[in-house]
Amino acid sequence: MTLLLTVFLIVFVTQLISWIGQKVLLEWVYTLYLQVTRSSLASKQKALKTEILNNKSELLRTSAQDHFAKWAKLRRSVDKGLADLEKLNSEIASSKSSFSMKFSGAIWFLTTGVNLFIGWWYRRQPVFYLPPTWLGPLTWWLSFPFAPAGSVSVGVWSMACKRFLGVLERSVKAYFEETIVATPGPSKGNTPTASAKTSPKPSRKATVESEDDSS
Repeated sequence: MTLLLTVFLIVFVTQLISWIGQKVLLEWVYTLYLQVTRSSLASKQKALKTEILNNKSELLRTSAQDHFAKWAKLRRSVDKGLADLEKLNSEIASSKSSFSMKFSGAIWFLTTGVNLFIGWWYRRQPVFYLPPTWLGPLTWWLSFPFAPAGSVSVGVWSMACKRFLGVLERSVKAYFEETIVATPGPSKGNTPTASAKTSPKPSRKATVESEDDSS
């Protein structure tokens, strides 16, 4: 039973990463990593951006003709800040690229690597046994390649779990798509028709003529 649940959890984690997307997961983990480690690069980047915005704001309020010395000093500060920011962004991109490589390696090890190791280590151990009358002579295929006859091997159980989760994913997507399509739109019963909106009112002249005819 422990082997059965272990293989299922490994396959489930692999499929979950596939559903979320490795790039999205990388962004989440990298953001969390920066918050936990309190990276100096991130804090420097934030402080430098704030300083550049403040200098730019003051530069726009300073007249180049009336206060040229101050304007030139602010201009040099903005240019230097932008150059430092570009260099810092390059360092952050390099750090993120290194983190991405390590993260991808960890994901591969925790999913594919662990799955391959368990499949090799428990290649001769049955996950569970099936009654011999269920599939008849085809029972041998479930024990492929090295599990005892009449049992389900780790490889076959892993494929069955992956198949089940794939069917579950398609069923959930189809259910939500049908729910969205079946959602009723706004009621049009109380909306006045165009003829009711544009129906002309009888003029006063026509009303007077009608009264004269009746008299």
